[in-house]
Amino acid sequence: MSADPRAALARLVAAFERHLEVSSTRRGDEDPAVVAAYEDLADAFEEYDGSLYDAYGEMTPLDIYAGDDEDDEDLDDGHDDEDGDRSRIYSGLDDDYDDEDD
Repeated sequence: MSADPRAALARLVAAFERHLEVSSTRRGDEDPAVVAAYEDLADAFEEYDGSLYDAYGEMTPLDIYAGDDEDDEDLDDGHDDEDGDRSRIYSGLDDDYDDEDD
């Protein structure tokens, strides 16, 4: 983890930009480039949030979605790692997404 929140923020912004870039050209629901960018973005966010807390005792109001929601029947319950933690689950875009704001 970076001890410098500014450097971690720069990596987070770059990860957001990369995620946007590959998302705009994705090839299917499980495009490996999008999945990798998703994971990189989550890792960069965790690094930034941790370094912000270590340096200033502050954190962001955001959380990484880890697929823990027991009410969501679409999630596979078999993604525990050796420590019993849930792994991040990339779900791509939801097929029945309906933007109610439009």
